Amino acid sequence: MDYELTLFDRLEVIKTTNQKYDLEHNAYLSFSGGKDSTILHHLLDMALPNNRIPRVFINTGIEYQMIVDFVKGLASKDDRFVILQPSTPIKPMLEKVGYPFKSKEHSLYVQQFQKNGMSKTVERYLSPSESRKDYGCPKILRYQFSNDFKLKISNQCCYELKKKPIHEWQEKNNRAITITGMRKEEGGNRKNIQGCILTDTKGKLVKFHPLLVVDDDWESQFIERERAIALAPLYCQPFNFNRTGCKGCPYALDLQEQLEIMEEYLPNERKQCEFIWKPVYEEYRRIGYRLSKYLKIKLI
Repeated sequence: MDYELTLFDRLEVIKTTNQKYDLEHNAYLSFSGGKDSTILHHLLDMALPNNRIPRVFINTGIEYQMIVDFVKGLASKDDRFVILQPSTPIKPMLEKVGYPFKSKEHSLYVQQFQKNGMSKTVERYLSPSESRKDYGCPKILRYQFSNDFKLKISNQCCYELKKKPIHEWQEKNNRAITITGMRKEEGGNRKNIQGCILTDTKGKLVKFHPLLVVDDDWESQFIERERAIALAPLYCQPFNFNRTGCKGCPYALDLQEQLEIMEEYLPNERKQCEFIWKPVYEEYRRIGYRLSKYLKIKLI
């Protein structure tokens, strides 16, 4: 990916979108403290000098402490940063609405089954068509669609901890447009997004993904060339995280690796993960899914 050409293109996309939708008065940047949103924070300033677009960070209670400290450091020097917190602590919320398991899609289908029993939607997930076979339920998890499976599953964790508080903030501050650092290269449902601009049925901009088409190499060049950019320490040695997000999240494909890094360098945060996600981790280990059955855990 040509660096200069892509940079020019992304800056122009931001400028033209601002001209059409007035991002400076109607949008906010969903700021996670991770690499993508940090790059986008700087890219917005390059495209729209002196903009007052809020950078909104949600301290869910399961963010890495280094990420929280990094965002607080930015906020101490830049009043555009806003830090929100959910109204309900995570552990009581999970016990009430259910735990995440495998993926948002899988959690949704198990949740539907646990509430209403078998349905056509659930049946399609269990027996997908040929074109959807890669998105069907893994054989190892089919046992969860049974009344014998008692762990309460839900895909509502992200809504309760992130979407709910941000929706309340949006309404209060009249900022209807969400700017995100989402990229296709991250995979999952992101790779199916067709364009960086998402509008509603009335043509109003709802979400804007300026980084959608950029790859890891381009981001690395951006960080190297724009030397004023600093990332959270988790992206540096000895941690070398590729992505951050909610620590120990059961949706993470590299969960085993995350926990091993925390075991060595962030033992207290590792203990927190074991406490918060205990029922899911126990089930993962029991069936040998995402977590090793034989991993020794130091909780003392």
